Amino acid sequence: MRFRGFLIIAVLLALALPAVCADNILINSRDWKDVYSGMQYGFHTGVQPKFLVSEQHSTIILSDLPVEQPLTVLNSRKNPFVVGYGSLLTGKGYTVDELEFNSLSLELAEMLSDINNYIIIDDSYGYNSIAVAPYAIASKSFVLFADRNNIGEVENFLESRNPGIVLIYGHVDREVKDRLASFNPEIINMDGDRFANNVEIVKKFMEISPTQQVILTNGEFIEQELMSGQFPVLFIGIQNVPPKIHDYIVNSNIQVGVLIGNELVGTATTVRRDTGISTFVKFARSARQSEGPIAQVEGLDIFRLPSIDLSLSIEGITYNSLTNQLEVTFKNNVEIATYFKGTYTVISGDQQQTVGDTEPVFIDGSDTKTVVYDVDPISGDEIIARVFVIFGESKDALERTLQGEIAVKRVEVLDDTAISIEKVVYQKSRGSFLISVENIGALDVYVDTELHDVLVAGERQTFAAKEVIKISPGAKKNSVVPADLAEEDFDSNPRIKVRAYYGQRENALVKILEGEFDLIISTFDVLIYLPIIIILLLIFLILWRRKRKKKHHS
Repeated sequence: MRFRGFLIIAVLLALALPAVCADNILINSRDWKDVYSGMQYGFHTGVQPKFLVSEQHSTIILSDLPVEQPLTVLNSRKNPFVVGYGSLLTGKGYTVDELEFNSLSLELAEMLSDINNYIIIDDSYGYNSIAVAPYAIASKSFVLFADRNNIGEVENFLESRNPGIVLIYGHVDREVKDRLASFNPEIINMDGDRFANNVEIVKKFMEISPTQQVILTNGEFIEQELMSGQFPVLFIGIQNVPPKIHDYIVNSNIQVGVLIGNELVGTATTVRRDTGISTFVKFARSARQSEGPIAQVEGLDIFRLPSIDLSLSIEGITYNSLTNQLEVTFKNNVEIATYFKGTYTVISGDQQQTVGDTEPVFIDGSDTKTVVYDVDPISGDEIIARVFVIFGESKDALERTLQGEIAVKRVEVLDDTAISIEKVVYQKSRGSFLISVENIGALDVYVDTELHDVLVAGERQTFAAKEVIKISPGAKKNSVVPADLAEEDFDSNPRIKVRAYYGQRENALVKILEGEFDLIISTFDVLIYLPIIIILLLIFLILWRRKRKKKHHS
């Protein structure tokens, strides 16, 4: 196998991590958190850890495990790949110490009496576990998973250990931060940007164990070398190298990058070309089940983690000849909010011009958005747009690409709509912002609103209305933007940045109005108390009528 212009090494078993002669650990669980915790435990104790990836793998992996070496099997009580695996191994001559767990994370942490530093992450973001894994081993720390549901258990465990250092990495629930505040934790979270966070944890690794080599991956799977702590892990994008990663490599002393797996060869090639570092690929190992006289190879043992599956598409592109604007309509095909940044080369005959975004554009989950660009007049009948869009889960994590050529339709629409934003109110009882919008034009107008850079638990977030509202001329209406804010967030947001997309066509909101507004806090919601008010008025009316009848009869 050959990859053009790329230096490749198929790292076989002989080049794998050096084996520990005394013992081996084997993890038998379908839960990635168990596998991750078991791998941590193994490397912290100096014992070679391995894991199952399927039922069939339970016999294939035995060729990696010398029968004369004692073997510890960590079994998931609820979700193993193989039930009764210990007895199967004993029958094959292994000396087996078999342990069963409900959840390996805290139970294994309790067994590591010499480890007293802890890293806290949320298991909703599997890639964070890969980012911190090398630093955890290098700093003699154990990674614990915490969210609002299990933070009580984690807090009790930490109180029992009196930890030296607690590090909270990435986005975690507010309750986790609050409950762990007494441990004076260090926090690494650059507004939820996984690439910026990754760079920060690599810097901390380099302070402990300086090296010129890094491992390149995307954080979507567990593999033995990723977990070993020998080299830091640096994320590269799936299809695009985020600027934070590029800039860090260029300004660091990194000379070598080893890509684990061959799924990101294209991106790794870009890293090599743009930064000048040497890049190698570890994509295979010697086959454990040989077939035929020719030496065989097989894929690496990897355990997949939950990943964020983004999907963005372009529903259509139009050229409005009355306004000389290019209108590009996007559809977010998943429920996860996404940022994108596009470049569009518009071609008509011999005429060619390029437009695009200077800043990333936000599109909410399952939403549709039209972005508008001013262009020079286009005279030809046939118009083609060459599209190149990068997108991702945050402003600085644009790691995926969307590209192609799309035929551009010509339209003639003069949009004379106009709006004004009156005020921004946060209604505690509804957990929502209410953006008061007035239609100051002569036509019906459709409006969609967004709030940018809202600080929630110290993290900047973008919120969007769940529906487009229609406002008649001269009327006012509230655009409702759900957002869960706590009391401490109000002081962090004295003013709110509002962006309103509006227009005459509901599916093409081609106008934008932006502004900053003082935040008004409201604890009273008429809609909630209206039924009570109506009941009280009815009671008052009934009593008043009875009193009137009595006076009439008397």
